[in-house]
Parts: sequence; structure tokens; C-alpha cells
Amino acid sequence: MSIAAQIDDLSFAHLGTDLPALDRVSLFVPAGESVALLGPSGAGKTTLLALLDGRLQGWAGRVSVLGAPLDPDHPPPRARRPDTGFVFQEFALVERSTVLRNVLNGRLGRMSPLRALLGSPTAHDLGIARTALADCGIADLAERRVDSLSGGQRQRVAIARCLAQEPRLILADEPVSNLDPARAGEILALLTAAARARGATAMFSSHQPDLARRFAQRIIGIRGGRIVFDVPTSELNEDATADLYRDPKPMPGIGLRAVS
Repeated sequence: MSIAAQIDDLSFAHLGTDLPALDRVSLFVPAGESVALLGPSGAGKTTLLALLDGRLQGWAGRVSVLGAPLDPDHPPPRARRPDTGFVFQEFALVERSTVLRNVLNGRLGRMSPLRALLGSPTAHDLGIARTALADCGIADLAERRVDSLSGGQRQRVAIARCLAQEPRLILADEPVSNLDPARAGEILALLTAAARARGATAMFSSHQPDLARRFAQRIIGIRGGRIVFDVPTSELNEDATADLYRDPKPMPGIGLRAVS
């Protein structure tokens, strides 16, 4: 079985804090799965995704992403970074630039260092970027400036940029928290379907149980930096969800999935 991510006994505390943001977390994610991280604000969801993205150092434990170990003291090497894509809550787009140029930014890690420095994409890069735009339903917006777009359109641009990167693992941090319910469903449907079509693994964080149930095969509940349940979506019940937001104690009747 191919592995998208494996975490063993992971702990991490942000600089200047005593309480751990992640506390002895163990987790196994097979390739191709769609996984939702569910929990209240401050639970550790964003920290876990940022760590898997290679942006955090100074943690303890063992972490591997797409079969390669992460180093707790150094970011991943440049050659491996494009394999993991990230969709940010606040879009993280270049507002005064065009949609196409923003999506092409997702190709920078796949270009030679000189082309990336000069911002000089090849015809191949342009083709991949335009395919990503079409897959996200925004091909007609390619020459529009990002600062003229709605929130839903901006998130589609952010997803297209991620897809243009050709990642094998897609991480999304609260990707629909700024959108109304109808648009939120559209964006998560787009994100998970695009990952599935490409054979990629998708992990997204959410504090909306209904959306997590609709678009994830598996739901991991996190509170206080710890995993309190890890179950197939079909096995998650209303009581467990309510307890996740109300009671920090482990859920009765729901155990952790064994780490393979």
C-alpha cells in the first residue's frame, strides 16, 4: 500500500509557549484517501497541516510524507516540495496580478531555478496552468486581476494554482471558512474531485461537521493537540461530533484507527 503520510508519536510546541500544539500524535494516511481534520479553533489542525507541508521545524517524533522522512531541523529539499500542495484559508494570491499568472506560480517548483527566477514558463507549463483553470471552471477569468474577483472565485484560483503544481498530496487549511454554505460545498466538491481524478490524496481541515461528512472518506477529530477519534465517515455519529466541541475527554465507543 502506498502511503501519503505517516506520523509516529509527534509533539510540537510553538516558540514561546509551554502547551504543545500537537501532543503525541500518531497517524497513517494511505495514498488516494480524502481525509477531513475536524475540531474547534485552536485544536491543532492548522499546525498539523503546516507540519506535513514541511513549514515547521523543531518537532519531536517521526514524520514521513509520500514515502520520504521529514527532518525536524530543516525544510524538505526543493526537488520534493512540489509533490505537496497547499490551499490556504486566506487564498495567499498576488492580488494585483492576473489569474493566469497566479496559477503559473504553482509551476515555479517544477521549473529550472533560472526559469523560476525569471518567471519564464514553458509551453508545457502554460498548458498545465490552463488545464487547471479549466478544471476549476475559471478558464474565462485567466486575464482578470485577482483583486476583481469574488471570494469563491479567488478560492478557485488558489485551488487551480495548487493543481498546476501537480502535487501527490493536497493539504487545505479551512479552505471554505470565508464562503457561504452553497459556495463552500462547491469548493470542497471541486477540491476532492480534482484530487481523486489525479490520484492524489486530499487532507482538509474544517470546523463544519456536515461538510466533512459530505466530502471526506475518513474523519479525524482533533482537540487540544490530540487525536480523539479517527473513523470512516460512515461511523461518525452525532454524539461524537457534539462531544468533540464540548468535552475534551476521549469519546466513548470510538477508538483510534490502528497505525499500520
